[in-house]
Amino acid sequence: MANLLESEIKFLPGVGPRRAELLQKELNISTFGDMLRFYPFRYVDRTKFYSVREIDSSSAFIQLRGRIVAMQMVGENKARRLIATLDDGTGRIDLVFFQGIKWMQDKLKTGKEYVVFGKPSVFGHEYNMVHPEVDEATVDRLAALGTLTGIYSSTEKLRTSGLGNKVFSKLEATLLDKVLNSVEETLPQYILESKRLCGLRYALKNIHFPENIQALAKAQERLKFEELFYLELSLLKQKVVRTNGSEGVALKHIGNAFNRTYANLPFPLTGAQKRVLHEIRDDVVSGKQMNRLLQGDVGSGKTLVAILAAMMAVDNGYQACIMAPTEVLANQHYNGVFKYLDGTGVRVALLTGNTKTAERREIHAGLEDGSINIIFGTHALIEDTVQFKNLGLAVIDEQHRFGVEQRSRLWSKSEVTPHILVMTATPIPRTLAMTLYGDLDVSVLDELPPGRKPIQTVHWTENQRGKLYEFMRQQIKAGRQIFIVYPLIKKSEKMDYKNLEEGYMTITEEFKAPEYKTAVVHGKQKPENKAFDMDLFVRGKADILVSTSVIEVGVDVPNASVMVIESA
Repeated sequence: MANLLESEIKFLPGVGPRRAELLQKELNISTFGDMLRFYPFRYVDRTKFYSVREIDSSSAFIQLRGRIVAMQMVGENKARRLIATLDDGTGRIDLVFFQGIKWMQDKLKTGKEYVVFGKPSVFGHEYNMVHPEVDEATVDRLAALGTLTGIYSSTEKLRTSGLGNKVFSKLEATLLDKVLNSVEETLPQYILESKRLCGLRYALKNIHFPENIQALAKAQERLKFEELFYLELSLLKQKVVRTNGSEGVALKHIGNAFNRTYANLPFPLTGAQKRVLHEIRDDVVSGKQMNRLLQGDVGSGKTLVAILAAMMAVDNGYQACIMAPTEVLANQHYNGVFKYLDGTGVRVALLTGNTKTAERREIHAGLEDGSINIIFGTHALIEDTVQFKNLGLAVIDEQHRFGVEQRSRLWSKSEVTPHILVMTATPIPRTLAMTLYGDLDVSVLDELPPGRKPIQTVHWTENQRGKLYEFMRQQIKAGRQIFIVYPLIKKSEKMDYKNLEEGYMTITEEFKAPEYKTAVVHGKQKPENKAFDMDLFVRGKADILVSTSVIEVGVDVPNASVMVIESA
């Protein structure tokens, strides 16, 4: 069975070398097994017909039934396309075809009735459908429509190469016919029975071609359980290996560095911070390597806990590094530590991708001879040229940016095995944290320092955007600042998300200068431009910062009261 699922996808009837190359490049599908486990991302009821009049900006994949009333060729060369106009009695919509034009011209006849399936999009001020599925509305065709049809993720390149949803479904059906009877169960029978899960063959068949909504639910439950089950087994295995086999340095001494830093604090620690420090202390004195996740909301004091943990390493003659995913955060951590260092004798440094060559060499030398006690930085810290004399603690801020491989590369920077503390502000329920980070012990800062207001989260839809803009104006009028975070810089054909380029134009149109000042930060900017705009916002010279997730949740702008997250 394994050999069959490892067969190259080009050998599946209907694929061939050219389509196989596209599938690998666009969707990372290389084998029968990849294709079998490439599931629909949503399902539509193909027995339901919509009317053109019902189409709006929220319409996803829909099915229409109407007559072709006009066909015309438009444009030249690569812009050449066939436009067929469908009328269903409530309105008209253009069906647009850039590929297979001659074939569609022969297939479509003016005056005939067709069933059309696709996703409406806006061109100008009118809705259209680009490369929809089109079938003649015969009695046989209408009777053949299934109850639920899976919709597969695709790209424009795949669709224009003939790999639309209809063809994808046919390929999955061909694959199931070929391999389903050979699929072997992957979960023990006692688990299937105790969890009341369906078998793997049933799940794979009904995830692609559900008999009904109940069968689909059973298939989804089974496949989700299996994925989490094996993920957790893998993580638990790592944890057992670490617990039984990874020796760590014993940081038993608490001395001047920790005590002076603690005395320099301008405020008392919260009960949660004290509890977590005790948990870290118990780990680092044990002689076993610490691997701990520290979870806490923005403003809960994670960074201060990390600094105090670093002082435990320094007091025992070891070095510490605190690594952030962005230069903005690394600079913030570095600049924020000095107020605690008076009288400690601790030497700190900052290493990022923008560190000048001469300064970089000096820092490398200080890390190798041990004269630098604590280093703050970004991915630059896991470069091959960085070596520590005796790294005792590695702190990784925003864990989701660093995987097991990056952590392992940090371990190789020193002859001793460092303790690992990873931090995240992402709110994760404790049971889910144990699943996602099964190889880590979990600590939670569940208490904010006195005077900190709790964060309120509100979900607004697209048709409430006017309400959002009015709220933003009120906040700016009150002297506050606003983050707006986009998932993408440019428009993507693979993901239907809001993007920064279009969003920035909309915001600057809605919040016009000189009354409002808008800054922009994203990963494609030159470092000096990014730093300039970020500094504008931090110093209060910009009302709005439009950014991608490069901004990171931990950036400290005390005057900012609102963060708008697009396509959340």
